[in-house]
Parts: sequence; structure tokens; C-alpha cells
Amino acid sequence: MNIIVCIKQVPETSEVRIDPETKGLVREGVPAIINPFDENAIEAGVQLVEEHGGKVTVLTMGPPQAESALREALAMGADEAVLVTDRALALSDTLGTSYALSCAIQRIGGYDLVVCGKQTFEGDTAQVPPGIAEHLGIPQITYVIDLEIEGNKVRGRRLLEGYYEVVEARMPVVISVVKQMNEPRRPGLKNVLAAKKKEIQVWDAAECDIEVCHCGLDGSPTRVIRTWTPTREQEGEIIEGEPAEAAEELAEKLAAEKLV
Repeated sequence: MNIIVCIKQVPETSEVRIDPETKGLVREGVPAIINPFDENAIEAGVQLVEEHGGKVTVLTMGPPQAESALREALAMGADEAVLVTDRALALSDTLGTSYALSCAIQRIGGYDLVVCGKQTFEGDTAQVPPGIAEHLGIPQITYVIDLEIEGNKVRGRRLLEGYYEVVEARMPVVISVVKQMNEPRRPGLKNVLAAKKKEIQVWDAAECDIEVCHCGLDGSPTRVIRTWTPTREQEGEIIEGEPAEAAEELAEKLAAEKLV
């Protein structure tokens, strides 16, 4: 079984800054991590290969520094890694991103599953996995919490609001997973050192047959009209002390504000 896992490197910060001209996130000088949902996608892919055999290829689109995220994925158990990097792809929206990734997936070829995290925490749209499936013309199962493989069929249990839904599809298929699906492994030093020695394939837009007119800021139909950073109008208060005394003080403060 050949599995492609799509990941994204995202800022490791709660203080998000917006570029006033491009309306995109300012990433320079901000520590970066693998999108947390994508760690679950990596774990899902590695577990499936451990059970059924095959290999996991991890794929990302981003700047050259996104290589560090790929090496983390290799340390977690992925077998190969591909970085698609090209300035022409910068500031692509979800449509442009899913198109570019689908082109890279077609170049990799020979895949049975494409696994993604359900969404990125800084964009929060959950549009890229379905977009990849549409560009590739293959089925999709989103919000998967449990997955079974039987021959060339995939049965996914979807986590929805208040209930589960079971969907079956023939491979190849795109899967997006939720955090409740698994607990991502933390690689040991041996795996981290081995990952540093592995080769990462680096492709530009031309090598993936990506038509750049469909990507980047100019090629993305999404238009951000206004962005702003929320301001904190009130500060919280922490009441310290013994539980009984703290509870009494809290009750007095709530009564003073006529909240109780």
C-alpha cells in the first residue's frame, strides 16, 4: 500500500501578525511546527503501512525552511519526503494550494491513499483535502476517526456533530483525519538522527507541471477584504489562596457585580 500524507508547516504562536498589503500571515521570525492535525495524518499513514505493508511519502508545499517539517515526519516513520517550493506558489489560497498539491501527487503516482489532517489551525477552512480529491477526480472521506482496509476498499467512520457516519469507497481515495483518531508518536533520538540523513526531493512548479496562473496571490480567486488582530479589552483575575477562602472571595466579587 502506497500512502501520500500531505502536511503543512504553520507558525508556532498565538500572536498572529498579518501583512497589511498581502493580507497573508507574517511568518518571518516566527517558530514553525507541523500543523497538529497533520501529525495525526502522519501517524495514521505509518500505522496503516505497519499493518498492511508499503510506504509512506510525506508531501508539503512551502518555502525551503519547510524541509524541517518533512524531517520531523521522516523521524515519525515516513519513508520518503517531497518538498514543492516555488515563489510563484506563495500566497496561494485553498483552491490554488489543493491544485498544486494534486499536481505533485500525480507526479509521485502509484498511490492508494492520500491522507491529510482535517484542517490547518491557522486557516481553519478544511477545504484543501476535498479540493485535492476534486482535482484528482477520486473519492474523499473527511473527518475520519477510524479506518478499515479490506482489499481495495476503505471504510471510514466519520466524526460528526452528535453522531458517526460510516462511508465506504474504493481506492485511491483522499482521507482527512481528526485528532481523536490516534496519538502521534514522539520519535526517539535514533530516528531523529536517521531522518537528518535522508534525502528530500525538492521540486519546483515546472517539475510538477503546475500552471502557475492558477496559484499564488494573482491566481487565487479568494480575496481578503479586511484583517485584524483581536484586542483584549478586559484582563482576567486569578484568585489565590485556600479553596474555602478563594471561593468566598469569588462569591463576594460576583455578588458585587450582580452576577449572582
